[in-house]
Amino acid sequence: MMVGVAEIPRKSSSRTAKLASIPLGIAGRAAVGFGRRLAGGDRDEIDAELTAKAAEQLFSVLGELKGGAMKFGQALSVMEAAVPEEFAEPYREALTKLQSEAPPLPAKAVHRMLDQQLGTRWRERFASFDDVPTASASIGQVHRAVWSDGREVAVKVQYPGADEALRADLRTLQRFAGLFATVMPGTDVRPVLDELSARTEEELDYRIEADNQRAFARAFDGDPRFLVPHVVASAPKVVVTEWLSATPLSAIIQKGTREQRNRAGGLLAEFHFASPAQVGLLHSDPHPGNFMLLDDGRLGIIDFGATASMPDGLPAVLGRMVRLAVDERFDELTELLYTNRFVLPGKEVTDREIADYLRPFTDPIRAESFHFTRAWLQKAAGTATDFSSPQFRTARTLNLPPEYVSVFRVLLGSVGICAQLDAYAPYMRILSEWLPGFTDDRSEALE
Repeated sequence: MMVGVAEIPRKSSSRTAKLASIPLGIAGRAAVGFGRRLAGGDRDEIDAELTAKAAEQLFSVLGELKGGAMKFGQALSVMEAAVPEEFAEPYREALTKLQSEAPPLPAKAVHRMLDQQLGTRWRERFASFDDVPTASASIGQVHRAVWSDGREVAVKVQYPGADEALRADLRTLQRFAGLFATVMPGTDVRPVLDELSARTEEELDYRIEADNQRAFARAFDGDPRFLVPHVVASAPKVVVTEWLSATPLSAIIQKGTREQRNRAGGLLAEFHFASPAQVGLLHSDPHPGNFMLLDDGRLGIIDFGATASMPDGLPAVLGRMVRLAVDERFDELTELLYTNRFVLPGKEVTDREIADYLRPFTDPIRAESFHFTRAWLQKAAGTATDFSSPQFRTARTLNLPPEYVSVFRVLLGSVGICAQLDAYAPYMRILSEWLPGFTDDRSEALE
């Protein structure tokens, strides 16, 4: 049962202590487990028990704190498919819950926020309003209601104290970044935290989110592939949008049919490549809770608080790099990496090292349709993050320029969800249609 909270815990010292309890708790349980193994306990059984308890503690704390902590947990959920199977299993249920559940804000606090944001006569704007939230986001919760004109709507209300908590959490999590490798081996969380911090302010103003959603809704109005709910009203800490009834991708991941998995995976991939070209924006919050599959086969998209402006679409240099990798023209690719600051200053990397590093990641575009699986992603990610591998040493020479951080995180997140879906997706067609610089004629124009 979820316990009500008056507001996000604001006091920095208490929030820091809760976050610090995660790695400390993991270390303590590891010590206990080591002692039990010395005493003759079954190693596999003990390790499984410790991992499950670590998962429970991690996502309990992140969900309770909300703010930046919960947002970080949601970002981790996309990486789950890349984590080795023996570590991943205990996290799946907790991660899925974190995408849509957290202790709710009491009705009185919700009413106070609505008074402040929509005016004290806000009830006149609704035919009905359900005080029990239907879902929790990282810095707010969602209520179902009926607008005065009869439309069913979703009302997202920001938690009191979300602004202070979000900033404080991200600062604290930066300090603990290295320790989270204990919880999810093979994941580097620092770039994720850096980007979350950079987008903090715009996500705290729901008017910006509303404007982003209006742009997507206009661009995809009547589109046979995508549905974006229209915005009904907005204020700095409240946004009202049309209600979307569909099956969340988190549910399809768990028990969807093969047809649903393939449809969802293909549309998700196309959405992230097509929207910069069609909207001039990139939806930058790729986790399964933000995407749903409608009965008519369209992909529904919600939560536009995090977007990246791309008025010219995705960078053409990215398409050029992918094309060169697919064609195995690694000498040209290496030169392009140097030219565009993808190699750290003072470091050197050879064509052969780049070839060995990138080959596993180009599998999805070597055939008309690619089967995204956890096993494939674990193998690709595992090689790159194995300290003893040549690929890891290559990775240490590479750099991700700031203007590419959001693009890479979103596209890798999209791939992670496709792997969770176990979906077949036509990546070659999607890139040929939507990625500037990828097709031969576009590539030649860049030379």
